[in-house]
Amino acid sequence: TFLQNLTVLLPTIPSNGNMSGNTKTPLHTSAKSLSKIATDIGDRVQDGGDNGKQKEKRKAQPTSPWVYVALLVFCVISYVTLPSPLQPHHGEEPSIKHVFYYGWLTAVSTGLGALPLIFAPNLDSYWVGISNAVAAGMMIAASYSLLYEGCNFDDPHDSSTIPVVFRTAVGALVGLVFINVTEKFLSGHEELSVGGLAGADAKRALLIFFVMTLHSFSEGVGIGVSFGGVHGSELGVFISASLAVHNIPEGLAMAVTLMPRGTSLLTAVVFAILTSIPQPLMAVPAYEFVHHFIPILPAGLGFAGGAMAWVALFELLMEAIEDSGLATTATVSTLSLIGMHFLNELIDAGARA
Repeated sequence: TFLQNLTVLLPTIPSNGNMSGNTKTPLHTSAKSLSKIATDIGDRVQDGGDNGKQKEKRKAQPTSPWVYVALLVFCVISYVTLPSPLQPHHGEEPSIKHVFYYGWLTAVSTGLGALPLIFAPNLDSYWVGISNAVAAGMMIAASYSLLYEGCNFDDPHDSSTIPVVFRTAVGALVGLVFINVTEKFLSGHEELSVGGLAGADAKRALLIFFVMTLHSFSEGVGIGVSFGGVHGSELGVFISASLAVHNIPEGLAMAVTLMPRGTSLLTAVVFAILTSIPQPLMAVPAYEFVHHFIPILPAGLGFAGGAMAWVALFELLMEAIEDSGLATTATVSTLSLIGMHFLNELIDAGARA
């Protein structure tokens, strides 16, 4: 401010004796340059203040009381719904309690994905971009798996005459439209707050929460259907265990969206578990009415796959590029995608065996 005021006080001195003041001396030019430097410094100071505020926003927020209540409820449900015996005997028809409990275990396992971030809860913008790239790679791999499974769906109880590829494609298109409309709706509500986040961070967290939750509906149906066959007592348990392992990196994808922006570990755990709550809720009706759920399962897989792909490509990757650069984002997301793909292949191979 002093240097800017100085330019006002400095007179315009003629360089050739002409007092018209039209030609300016190096003294005036230097003062103008100093003024520009002062303005630049002021802008940098302001930017530094803004960055400081941003970093302050990304410090871990205190855990809300409702998070502790939710964790207590989860523990109570885990104890009260425990079936006896834990696994149905060979050849014995599973009870509804068995179906719900194994679906519940797959949901709870999602919360384990947040635990690795206990070692690095606070990250600067560069590492936030890295975490977004990791989450994007995971979600793209999961989206591919969902769409592939939908297009190759084959079940003897499928009574629909509509090709599975068409059902999957329609589901994916509806998923894309749904998540796009949801994104526009959330953009008009900047006052949103999720897990201590606000504004754009809250919007992005909600989008990922939505697509993970939608994805869980189809997984819940898969659990219920697996318990309904002739070998349901064995197959259902194994499919549930496979999905529980599969849910851990999905919980990590949710956690790396929340914790680097200031959400506490316990809050991230609760949100991760909540994304999988539809699994036990859908497993029971799918088990009871297996013939009615089978025909719509390809569309559900396509819906979740399309929505997940949109968020990964147009939300997470875009922010990762801004924070970490194109080359770093491309490398990290590709490695994450390959790792998640091989993990899915390993789980599927075990299920087929």
